[in-house]
Amino acid sequence: MERNHLNDLMAFATVARECSFTRAAAILAMSPSALSHAMRGLEERLGVRLLARTTRSVSPTEAGERLLRSLNPALAEIEDGLQAMAEWRDNPSGTVRITTFAYAARIVLLPKLPGFLLANPDVRVEVNIDDGLTDIVAAGFDAGIRLGETVEKDMIAVKIGPDLRTVVVGTPSYFERYPPPLTPYDLDRHACIGYRLKTSGGLLPWEFQRGDKEIKIRTRGPLVANDGDLPAAAVRAGAGLGYIMEHDVAEDIASGKLVQVLADWCPRFPGFHLYHPSRRQSPPALRALIAALKTS
Repeated sequence: MERNHLNDLMAFATVARECSFTRAAAILAMSPSALSHAMRGLEERLGVRLLARTTRSVSPTEAGERLLRSLNPALAEIEDGLQAMAEWRDNPSGTVRITTFAYAARIVLLPKLPGFLLANPDVRVEVNIDDGLTDIVAAGFDAGIRLGETVEKDMIAVKIGPDLRTVVVGTPSYFERYPPPLTPYDLDRHACIGYRLKTSGGLLPWEFQRGDKEIKIRTRGPLVANDGDLPAAAVRAGAGLGYIMEHDVAEDIASGKLVQVLADWCPRFPGFHLYHPSRRQSPPALRALIAALKTS
């Protein structure tokens, strides 16, 4: 096989994975027009159409999907071989592609990733923010960061943060107007600030547990938003009760600006985990990133 043919096949796999000439071209360090031209040349040589193109997107055809299924294992072996060579280098190198959701990126990556990049100048990290549960193998990611309870069982998961808790809070002025709820069922008589899930569009239920008893409450109130900042602002203004991550309101509770209620109904749950496929050996760059994220 000629070298150009192999390059074009690798480029095709990148386009099919990204479903975009623009994004694929950025990854491959070439122009979108040059990439499109290369893909047309590959299709002409093979005599089949591999990519379905529209004005807004690109996706593999049935023939393209079949070729991709054949290519992926071979390309993965090539990538493993190249990563193995990095073991001979003094410093980790290469690209690490990660998918996660916005809150995890803010809590886990924002404090530590800049320092990691400074300490590892030969490592390039690409982060994809997606509130859905992405299949990292099918999408070509090296790893993902999610809550521990959402990680698939066939993945290697590494805990990179403490257990978390969602708490119910309101301002002292709110509780001057309304008595604090004693059980989750009392929330029906309160103004509750809601959050709408970005992926499904449904309202986030308020989940509680005490002992073996688990309760999901569908709340009502003056505000529903699919952005966490607006509900938090409404709660801090005294407009209603909020169901908020404890990490985000810990200082407000400590200072007395917010009052926590139903504490015995809000247990902790597994925190953030970085997970990746169970390959024989993780690339050095990924291992270095895991080590950095695990540090307290």
